Amino acid sequence: MIAIIDYGSGNVGAIANIYKQLKVPHLITGDLSELAQAERYILPGVGAFDTTMKHLKDSGMVELLNEQVLGSGKKVLGICVGMQILAESSEEGEESGLGWIKGRVRKIDPSKLPAAPRLPHMGWNTVITTPGARLFDGVDAAHGFYFLHSFYFDPARTEDVTATVDYGGQITCGVAHGNVFGMQFHPEKSHANGVAIFRNFAEL
Repeated sequence: MIAIIDYGSGNVGAIANIYKQLKVPHLITGDLSELAQAERYILPGVGAFDTTMKHLKDSGMVELLNEQVLGSGKKVLGICVGMQILAESSEEGEESGLGWIKGRVRKIDPSKLPAAPRLPHMGWNTVITTPGARLFDGVDAAHGFYFLHSFYFDPARTEDVTATVDYGGQITCGVAHGNVFGMQFHPEKSHANGVAIFRNFAEL
């Protein structure tokens, strides 16, 4: 069972519809007892870093997820802001992140990039994937994914990078460390490529 975590942020319905089409058992929930029974987790995200973390902390989910992800080794996939909160901190706010993957979320700064892009980074972009990144099996990287963000995950370890996107310079858009995975783009809006990502996560 995959738990699509409902904490007031993200396209939970769109993700659930994909898993319904794939006939993969899933539920949308913020209930702690249901979360404890799930085998995998998806942290969706649309919004600000601090708001998302406050919702998680106020709900009591942080403690439970730490037990399930760090203690029991259950797999988790963070999407967009759901990926960013996997980091230790963010330039967007003051709250601490989950810290499951070492690194910091930084704002895309046009003044420091070879080509100054507009913000937010919005629309379809191709990605470059790391060989062996299992979530990207069967994905057409040249077709790319749908993005909508102004901040990106800057991991402390290059070996945690699974994908990058060229937006005025190469920035990280995929991370993984052990049983923890993150995607900056929105697979639920990325058609066949997104369906492949969700299928792969269910089969890990």
